[in-house]
Amino acid sequence: MRRLFDWLNPSNESIERLNSDRRQFEPAHPAYYNSPGNQQIKLLLQARSNLLAIFRKKHYDVGIGTMRIFNRRITVVNAPDAIKYVVATRHDNFERKSPQMRRALEKLLGDGLFISDGETWKQRRALVADIVHKNRVPAFGGIMTNTAVELTERWRSLGEGASVNMLHEMAGLTAEIIARSVFGNDLGPDAANDVTEGFTSYQALVDSVNLGYFLGFDEGLPLLSTPSMKRSIGRIHRVIDKVVEDHLAGKGDHRSMLDLLVRRQQRNPELKLDVVALRNEAATIFMAGHETTAATLTWIWYLLSRAPWVETAVHEEIARVCGDNVPTIEHVPQLDWCRAVVEEALRLYPPVPILARQAKGPDQIGDFEIKPASLILIVPWLLHRTEALFPKAHQFRPDRFLEGRRPAPYSYIPFASGPRLCPGLQFGLTEAILCLAVIAQRFHVRVQEGHKVEAVYQLTLRPRGGMPVTLHRR
Repeated sequence: MRRLFDWLNPSNESIERLNSDRRQFEPAHPAYYNSPGNQQIKLLLQARSNLLAIFRKKHYDVGIGTMRIFNRRITVVNAPDAIKYVVATRHDNFERKSPQMRRALEKLLGDGLFISDGETWKQRRALVADIVHKNRVPAFGGIMTNTAVELTERWRSLGEGASVNMLHEMAGLTAEIIARSVFGNDLGPDAANDVTEGFTSYQALVDSVNLGYFLGFDEGLPLLSTPSMKRSIGRIHRVIDKVVEDHLAGKGDHRSMLDLLVRRQQRNPELKLDVVALRNEAATIFMAGHETTAATLTWIWYLLSRAPWVETAVHEEIARVCGDNVPTIEHVPQLDWCRAVVEEALRLYPPVPILARQAKGPDQIGDFEIKPASLILIVPWLLHRTEALFPKAHQFRPDRFLEGRRPAPYSYIPFASGPRLCPGLQFGLTEAILCLAVIAQRFHVRVQEGHKVEAVYQLTLRPRGGMPVTLHRR
């Protein structure tokens, strides 16, 4: 009986290779999917276990391919020209997020920018893009540096060789940074913790596949509102609603992003940003700004732990650029190795590794006919690991981003691309560089011996079970 059902068990084989003598490191990634194509139930179970483990070797080649799950054909677009067609040339037809993503986040974010489309998206995009514009990033540099320094001071109190879960540590760090930036310094650690833990528990409750879509419902099926899910959402909304109400009453931090949104609404009532709309946008900025950078930083410490030759280059650069001074936003333009490590981590482990879009109307991508409501997958996870675009694509090689080298257009899209390019790109990139520099200046981080690292995708790309590490003072 056991053998009879073995074929239904999802495979979670993870590949990792290290050759220290040759300075070659291939960090953890799922093995290629190799089950027969007619086993639809097995493919669906694999997708629910780890969506990154459903791709065959052929999907890592430049081109356009298809997959079928039940009566749905999915088009996988993995060619820069075709990606440009989907996200830019025909953006209006492919702007809509997948039913899975919309259903997964609608209870939490409402009509927030991340999952909205049409007129709502056009109106909110311009507003939010202005709030998080790169020209505003320097105003938040002090928050980034100071919060990272506070973390290292707490680590010092833990003692040499202390063990921590780096995913939890980085989530706390970035949550505090984005909380202070979005909501203001008056949020407080208890409220920030409520929001952070609420997001974490909510994410754990969301399925990575909306089965309803594959059973024939074009809009998928709504999430079941379980008591656990209601509690998670309630924790988040209570905190954010209180902060929004304080800002509307003139009691908020005038330097925060939320206060900028409130003042914009007061000047432009036609925006119709009521308390709920302001909460949705604040929650969207918080989620995007906290979760994605936390995951990226976690992967960075894993990569540096396994590739000490890169870590040495980072340390030497920080000493040369900053000396004994704390790294600040003024140092960022000179921290080339730090930036390259961040960009390479984003290549290998893009925070949102699958960008799924749903066609509004009929279309054609290359030789493939696209029907209305069809699902289009642009997969940074595949694209960034395509050998023709990135030689030695599975290896950790930050030098590919040094000396002004840049990937070909539409081949490197960790923040999406086209009109839906993440408006917080510069904020997140600057935050990751600064946090890396501050922490690396003070600590070596080592993944605990014997821990098997596995990349798994749910709403974002995280290491399964977190990242247990030990902390060593420099």
